[in-house]
This record gives sequence, C-alpha cells and structure tokens, in this order.
Amino acid sequence: MKYKRILLKLSGEALMGEKPFGLDSARIAQYAEEIKAVIAEGIEMGIVIGGGNIFRGLSPAGQDMDRVQADHMGMLATVINGLALQSSLESSGVQTRLSSAIEMDKICEPFIRRRAIRHLEKGRVVIFAAGTGNPYFTTDTGATLRAIEIEADVILKGTRVDGIYDSDPEKNSAAKKYEKISFQEVLNKGLNVMDMTAFTLSKENKLPIVVFDMNKPGNLIKIIKGDDVGTLVTQ
Repeated sequence: MKYKRILLKLSGEALMGEKPFGLDSARIAQYAEEIKAVIAEGIEMGIVIGGGNIFRGLSPAGQDMDRVQADHMGMLATVINGLALQSSLESSGVQTRLSSAIEMDKICEPFIRRRAIRHLEKGRVVIFAAGTGNPYFTTDTGATLRAIEIEADVILKGTRVDGIYDSDPEKNSAAKKYEKISFQEVLNKGLNVMDMTAFTLSKENKLPIVVFDMNKPGNLIKIIKGDDVGTLVTQ
C-alpha cells in the first residue's frame, strides 16, 4: 500500500447526495462501504467532514449575524455529520471514535492527540468534528491540522470533481486536468485547492494532498494502492 495512515477530508455537501439540503443516507452508506474496504487493508484513517450541508458559518456572518456565533453553529453542524457517518460505519462493522474540538462528553470524546493516535493504531476510524474549535478557521484548516498532528502520510480531499483543473470543468468542457502539480505551481496559477491557511500548513509540513472524486466507487482504495487517481499536490 502506498499510504499507511491517511486523513480523509469530505465536504458537508458531499453527504447531501442528490438532495438540496441535509443528509442522504444512501450516499453516507456508500461512503461507509468505501471506507470499510480501506480499513480492511490495515490502513489507519482519520476523517474530517465539513458542515455546509446543514450550516455554513461564513455565509450568514455577512447578514447581521455575529461571525463567531455563525462559525460555532457551523462547527456543531460538523458534529451532526460526524454522528451520521459514525452510525453508518458502525452498522457496517467498522469501529469508530468521534472526537470533537469542542467538549461535549455526552456524545463524543474531546480531541486528545495521543488518544486519537492510539485509536488509529487499534484500527478504529477517528472522525474529527468541530473543526479546530476556533472561529475564523475552515474545516480544510482543521483537516490539515489534524493530519499533521496524527502524522498522516497524506490528505485525501474527496470532492465531486476528479482532480484539479486549470478552470472549472463544470463550466468549461476544455478545462485541463493536472495529474500532478507542486504546491508552488498551485500558488502561482491561483488554483483553488484549499483555503490559504490550510494550503500553507500542508506546504510547510511537506504533507501531500490528493484531490479526487469520492463519488466514483473504488477511487478511495485505488489511491491507497498507488493508482493514478485524481490530482496529487506535492513538493
């Protein structure tokens, strides 16, 4: 296997499936099966999910809502998504732990780095919720921070697009896909991979990123095995 320990980043919108809002149980079950296949290969996995399918903190912040409160609401949305994925994974026979940056001990455990790593070593999937626990930081930044803390080999960013393009492939049919690209090239070309804080953290810590289509069955395990899927961002 190409990677031993990974951090999977999923957007909240990915959990909507074809729905305009909320959670699609069929899509979540599909993801659970993809994750189960990876865990069966002995891979250690942490997961970070956004909350945009329920509440995106940044949007209401410009509409007379306090930004800090809006971001806290977004963090709680990631906990809801984490609980949904945890339930689906455990129904598939995968052991999990839900770890939150904000303490809420009735439903999940607080994030403690050593404890999280120990869970991974025991073959449990650790779902990291509530971002960094701080406003003004995205779940992309939370995912990168957790990946560095647990010493992941790579960040796998699952999207609905099969990689990084020089323009939006959903709007431009002639958009060019990059199979591999350096951190500096991404910056020079102004490509949108992650927010700048998250991207800079990955670059400074030499942590590669793979952007891929999570909705295509089998893509996740192919990446783990070293197949050329999506776009690799590396030093």
